[in-house]
Amino acid sequence: QVQLVESGGGLVQAGGSLRLSCAASARTFSNRAMGWFRQAPGKEREFVAAITWDGVSTNYADSVKGRFAISRDNAENTVYLQMNSLKPEDTAVYYCAASYFTGGSITFKTIGYADWGQGTQVTVSS
Repeated sequence: QVQLVESGGGLVQAGGSLRLSCAASARTFSNRAMGWFRQAPGKEREFVAAITWDGVSTNYADSVKGRFAISRDNAENTVYLQMNSLKPEDTAVYYCAASYFTGGSITFKTIGYADWGQGTQVTVSS
């Protein structure tokens, strides 16, 4: 089991940027795909971005393509989400998750993720 702790959330004006970090507790983090999800009040949790274990391949929700970037540093057991050009509709609790998948596979489905962080709030004001 991987313990995940997110940080970097906060309040930002529309058009601004935030960088979320997710620190993982276990060395097995480095061979697992990782993802970011978000959940707004009254809505289901939705996929934001994912990255393969080696950082070579990434996948993004259409709503964030071109604005968000996921990356990872396996030496530091950390995955990042750089969020630019933020919009009020990006307001949500953002969750980091460790996938069941190793190797070159990634998924946008929540069922494909075994371990979750506690979440960090991102609020974008208009």
